[in-house]
Amino acid sequence: MSAPPSGGGAPIENRRQLIEYFIAGNKPRAAWRMGTEHEKFGYHKATLTPLAYEGPDGIRALLEGLTRFGWEPVVEGNNPIALLRGKASITLEPGGQFELSGAPLETLHETAAENSQHLREVGEVAGEIGAGFIGLGFAPQWKREDVHWMPKGRYKIMREYMPKKGKLGLDMMLRTCTVQTNLDFESEADMVKKFRVSLALQPVATALFANSPFVEGKAVGFKSYRSHIWTDTDPDRCGVLPFVFEPGFGFERYVDYMLDVPMYFVYRDGKYIDASGQSFRDFLKGKLPARPGELPTLNDWGDHVTTAFPEVRLKRYLEMRGADSGPWAALNALPALWVGLLYDQGALDAAWDLVKDWTAADHDFLRAETPKTGLATMFRGRPLNVLAGEVVAIAHAGLTARRCLDERGNDETIHLFPLDRAVDSGLAPADELLAKWQGEWQGSFAPLFREYSY
Repeated sequence: MSAPPSGGGAPIENRRQLIEYFIAGNKPRAAWRMGTEHEKFGYHKATLTPLAYEGPDGIRALLEGLTRFGWEPVVEGNNPIALLRGKASITLEPGGQFELSGAPLETLHETAAENSQHLREVGEVAGEIGAGFIGLGFAPQWKREDVHWMPKGRYKIMREYMPKKGKLGLDMMLRTCTVQTNLDFESEADMVKKFRVSLALQPVATALFANSPFVEGKAVGFKSYRSHIWTDTDPDRCGVLPFVFEPGFGFERYVDYMLDVPMYFVYRDGKYIDASGQSFRDFLKGKLPARPGELPTLNDWGDHVTTAFPEVRLKRYLEMRGADSGPWAALNALPALWVGLLYDQGALDAAWDLVKDWTAADHDFLRAETPKTGLATMFRGRPLNVLAGEVVAIAHAGLTARRCLDERGNDETIHLFPLDRAVDSGLAPADELLAKWQGEWQGSFAPLFREYSY
């Protein structure tokens, strides 16, 4: 989820300003950066149960402990609910999942270093209070009622609204973790091509990073149950966006989409005002029931943009949202995949050639089936793993062309190692977890936490 909104600002005077909000994201190639976000579950080492917010061994104590490293707290009411340091932030998901929203960086080597530093800092503070952290797509044992809600006004509104729209929205909020990367575009045309390629290939990323085969202590027939959850969360704001592949798609069409997404809230004077289910179109007319007679600002528009959850999301950059969270190497591999595919023109063109003739039925099929069968999904007469191999090969070529070397002379392709292994074996992380759980772990989850925590 996003950091706390700002609210306020000058009123929106015309529709063109909504389009220009996205146009402002255009950046020259030299200014392109990557921002990586990852979420992880915190738990008590002694009991393997989720952390509450309050208490000497809770989320609040972790946030306060991290200030020793120069993080500045963001307070809502009397509660620290986020941390800021430079252009990076730490935020809380509804169930206390800890999220690092990394700074915009130039190379994947910098991203890997940032993730390492963050995990070291979190590990130091967590160790002092008997807590641990693990990267998985879905909490393997916990029930909804086991998880503690974080004291954020935005989440209270979502908590009440979600069950009206889907059966699994609360599970999305409380029991899932993802890793995503945010990438820039040069122009509207560049945005469109990147959006189409990344949206088409999001199921491939889901399969490669699938890491959530367990629900409440059982194997449930999914490789990525986290990905499945999004199919029954809220059809108004989730899923594949067919219009992205239609002729004429651009910033204006995405504005139309966002105007059709029902609102969650308006943020004023440090408080969230419930506007759930109301229309931003009415807001533009001064007819929003939650704020009658008031016109929205660009800050309100920016807040509203964060309340849509498609597989790829447009802000003033593009967010890749299809992957389960995982271990440190996976947190680096996800941005490596997308930077390799989208930041080199030859790679972007090659990736587009792979997907340009896919139909709406193809996109829908992959979205529905990949969470279940992962790399073994049969698509157009062959296993998805074959397509994944072609995609990873294009990413290798794209990263090689970037010629970004670390201090040892390695280029950025070293961060694709987990994906090379998955393609070679045909096995995603979920397959490994299932094999161990059914074999040497004998149905116990204690070894999972012991062996796979950061």
